[in-house]
Amino acid sequence: MPPKGEQKTKEAKAMAAANSGKGKKKKWSKGKQKEKVNNAVSFDKATYDKMMNDVPTYRMITPSVLSDRLRINGSLARKAIRELVEKGIIREVAKHSKQQIYTRATNK
Repeated sequence: MPPKGEQKTKEAKAMAAANSGKGKKKKWSKGKQKEKVNNAVSFDKATYDKMMNDVPTYRMITPSVLSDRLRINGSLARKAIRELVEKGIIREVAKHSKQQIYTRATNK
């Protein structure tokens, strides 16, 4: 067995042990903040006109799609869909208590 390098003294070992374990404390991140969307709670003339012109051209229409594209809140999107169905502009594909899916009305 080859000879070991120079031996550390007890004081040197104690000093190294004391310094090695005491690193900087972990700084916790504050977490990522999601930016707040400022959706409209009622229709203005421009948004209503956009809904009546653009929505019938969408392939898939759900409250979340309307909310995202028209910048309206969810309850307003559900009311808008109800109005479009009553006028016969869109038709229902599937309806569930949690999710409603509609599509543009074709001559079917």
